[in-house]
Amino acid sequence: MKEQGIVPGALEPPRMPSAPAAALPTHSCDTHCHVFGPYDRYPLRNPPNYPRPDAPAERYLAMLDTVGMERGVLVQPAPYGTDASALIGAIALRRDRLRGVAVAAADATRDELERLHANGVRGLRFVEARDPAGKLFAGSVGFDSIEALAPAMKHAGLHAQVWGPYDSYRQKLDSLADLDIPVVIDHMASVAVERGLDDPVFQAVLRLLRRGKAWIKLSVCRVSKQAPLYADLRPFHDALLAANEDRVLWGSDWPYVRMGDAAPDVGRLIDLAHEWFGDDATREKVWVRNPAELYGFEETRG
Repeated sequence: MKEQGIVPGALEPPRMPSAPAAALPTHSCDTHCHVFGPYDRYPLRNPPNYPRPDAPAERYLAMLDTVGMERGVLVQPAPYGTDASALIGAIALRRDRLRGVAVAAADATRDELERLHANGVRGLRFVEARDPAGKLFAGSVGFDSIEALAPAMKHAGLHAQVWGPYDSYRQKLDSLADLDIPVVIDHMASVAVERGLDDPVFQAVLRLLRRGKAWIKLSVCRVSKQAPLYADLRPFHDALLAANEDRVLWGSDWPYVRMGDAAPDVGRLIDLAHEWFGDDATREKVWVRNPAELYGFEETRG
């Protein structure tokens, strides 16, 4: 099968990490990465707005092994649309250590969602990013589709993972949290650092965390303007942890599409998180226990 609507070109090799200096807890999990290709087996369904990453499952697994992450969660990138073949193919290589977050059409049936779950998928991704004309990016399913899918998602054991610009959460968070399925907020809610901790959107996120009505992913490289130390995000990071450590996850976002030479080293991100988490109990929650609970990894507590 040939890729449609995509001009062939050179693949962009992802930045492979160095090993972190910090020792990770057993069964640590990186909850946000992507796989792309091999393209002769898994062609893209929509033209990407970035160079095609050369990031097949084998390279992804090598990345996890290098940094010492025993578990991982793969998230469907928009150029694959609702075709989860690449993601499911990667999970099949290591069902003991991988889970997925796919994308489904707004009219997906219970049977379709149950098949995703049977193949290691534990959530559906909804993206509210839009082009200047107000249209959703190609391959995305927006926030407005969550309510219609929620009953079938609950039946299939799937949560909703949401990502959009900061203000896209303003009118949606409370209603999403009342759908009776877990809600995971991507990339620290795309927080606008310049608006400060007291911004109403950030405060709404904190309230949901305190109530146990949402989960949040700490992925600093997508929202900070101060790489590689990300000091501008530290107050927001700490506030999210303080709101509810039991609902916080960590994700690297490898292979860093649209970042080019600014792509971080996953090993250094781990070292930074190790420092910011502050103690072993927090590291165990964020890297091990919380993802084990949400993504259905086997029980890890002794």
